[in-house]
Amino acid sequence: MPKEKRKPVVKFAALEKSIESSIGALKDVYDSGAAALEVRAKEKRHLLTESKRLTKKKTILLKKKRAAAAKLQKSPDAETRKTLKVVEKELAVVSKTLVKTNAEKTTIAQELAGLKVHLKRATEYLKGVSLADKALNKPQKRKKLQSNTVVSELAA
Repeated sequence: MPKEKRKPVVKFAALEKSIESSIGALKDVYDSGAAALEVRAKEKRHLLTESKRLTKKKTILLKKKRAAAAKLQKSPDAETRKTLKVVEKELAVVSKTLVKTNAEKTTIAQELAGLKVHLKRATEYLKGVSLADKALNKPQKRKKLQSNTVVSELAA
């Protein structure tokens, strides 16, 4: 009958090293998450301002297009047709850019929401670990002997 292999017993040093490396990894995750959150928030703000700028430009161009079309109805000459085409081309470019910006803004917002959730989770884990360390590293209170029990034991 073959002998069963025993699992090796974990030593103190290996266990301590494993715990310290896990806490270090958690801190690294928190730091990288916080940095990523900051970068994504900055990108979101930039895309938001870009989107607002493009939306304003699009409304202005739509007004220009309506005015040029009305002018073309009144006097159909080459210059008015050229003005209308230029405005339409610029409007097409702005609309295309606005669609891309809004799509990018949506993906950034989704990623930012996910980052916030996971960063909050890492924060709570770190709080739990720090509270556990605090509780474990408290000095032990010495128990005082009550003088009544000592006196009564001596009298007996």
